[in-house]
Amino acid sequence: MNTLAAITAKKAGFRSLGDAWADTTTAHGRWMLTVLGGLADFERDLIRARNLSEGRERAKARGVKLDVRTKVQPKLTEHQKREAIRRRDGDGEPVREIARQL
Repeated sequence: MNTLAAITAKKAGFRSLGDAWADTTTAHGRWMLTVLGGLADFERDLIRARNLSEGRERAKARGVKLDVRTKVQPKLTEHQKREAIRRRDGDGEPVREIARQL
């Protein structure tokens, strides 16, 4: 579709030698290409959604715990979290420095 749009922008038309319906010089041909392009876009969105949900299911099956708010795996282990809290509360270390090191 991008190629056909570039051809049209140059004030030229596209006519397939093998498929009579693929002809941007006629209203019928432009309509067919628009419909098929829309269907291709719809199918691409379905595939993307299916891959995302299947990937999440595979990750859950492997035991990966995804954060509910950001949909990513937590960055710190439980040990690192306890260490950060100890350094912040016990040692008075600045949070920025703790974050930089962890």
